[in-house]
Amino acid sequence: MLLIRGLAAIVFGFLALIWPGMTLLVLVVFFAAYVLVNGVFALLSAFRHGARSRVWLLISGIVGILAGVVAFAWPGITSIALLYVVAFWAIVSGVAEVIAGIQLRKDIDNEWMLIVGGILSVIFGVLLLIWPGAGLLSLVWLLGAFAILYGIAEIALALRVKNFTSSPRVP
Repeated sequence: MLLIRGLAAIVFGFLALIWPGMTLLVLVVFFAAYVLVNGVFALLSAFRHGARSRVWLLISGIVGILAGVVAFAWPGITSIALLYVVAFWAIVSGVAEVIAGIQLRKDIDNEWMLIVGGILSVIFGVLLLIWPGAGLLSLVWLLGAFAILYGIAEIALALRVKNFTSSPRVP
């Protein structure tokens, strides 16, 4: 199974690198399908549970269905929205890391690494906001590269496990 997972990851990684636009579209469609189905199940659950949780399940279901419909109807907008979520997360978490690094100066050594990591995170987020198209493309490329490296690691593990299980055991 490890070998098959590794090969599948490598194939996916290469396909993502060859067809980044298609890969992004497929990811958005999978997201849309997931939130739509999740919303339907939340609505169904709302009618099966007590009155206290019903309102929140109804809200969750309606929001999920609406998000799914919007993602299916406008996949380009959905992918840009996802990029903005990543960009703002990178900026906010980067600022928090810089502040934490400054506050920890007296408590730990090498706090500058936390500060540098925070600054890099802020720069990454700002660059995504400045060039969203390039940001989407680079996210897909990173996903493809990750999948290939992950697949290689899975195959290496599969070969290692095979060698481990096929060697004679000493009681």
